[in-house]
Amino acid sequence: MTNSDGENSRYWVRSVARAAEVLEALAGGPPGQGLSVTEIAAACGLSKSSAFATLYTLQHYGLVADDGEGMNRRYRLGMTLARLGDRARDQLSLRDVARPILVELTRATGMNSRLAVSESDQAVVIDQVSNGERIQVDLRMGVRELPHCTGLGKALLGQLDDAQVAEVIARVGLPRRTSHTITDLDRLLDHLRDVRAVGYAVDDEEDADGVFCIGSALRDHSGACAGAISITGLKLGLSMSRYQELGRQVRDAADRISRELGYGP
Repeated sequence: MTNSDGENSRYWVRSVARAAEVLEALAGGPPGQGLSVTEIAAACGLSKSSAFATLYTLQHYGLVADDGEGMNRRYRLGMTLARLGDRARDQLSLRDVARPILVELTRATGMNSRLAVSESDQAVVIDQVSNGERIQVDLRMGVRELPHCTGLGKALLGQLDDAQVAEVIARVGLPRRTSHTITDLDRLLDHLRDVRAVGYAVDDEEDADGVFCIGSALRDHSGACAGAISITGLKLGLSMSRYQELGRQVRDAADRISRELGYGP
């Protein structure tokens, strides 16, 4: 729902909207300085009396705090918001957030899509959406995917620096799965630099002959890697331009999930 849609609804509560606007203004204020009533009123298009009344009420619930006295009083976000934020994250399921976006991704690309998290240096699939076609690539829930030769694995590996990648490879090795598998660490590190640059990883028949996979990493509210998503299908002579188009779709879907998890502005 857009703001204009909400404002035209009979359920729209202007005072609640005003409070939300004040909190957003405080969130955008300079770190460690806070904002004055005058600044908040100007940012939200309110009179100073309306801004003060809203701030006073929000203070009662710990959603706003203030420092200073009189003309020097500055307002900032209250610590109750930190507690509520922690509770919101506790109630957030990665699978629940990702599932509707995976459904859209499968519909848009015609490919099977999957969600995975990192566990013991490998990507573990925790959800998937089938494209419904009669001929299916063999994909199973809970399967562990190697980090160096799969779309999901390389997307996760790309979130590490070179030293961390080397440590992972020292533990799991670089086993050859097909004639296309990268089995040299220096070549893998070069490849991962490209993955970071474009925002998605391509498994071009590196894990199984005739099968491709494109993965992109997810980030949570703290900026940490929360997992990865991918699409998988039969190669069937796909052009490089088609790979790039699919890669952008996967990356965009991953960005949407990351935003839902609280990453970014």
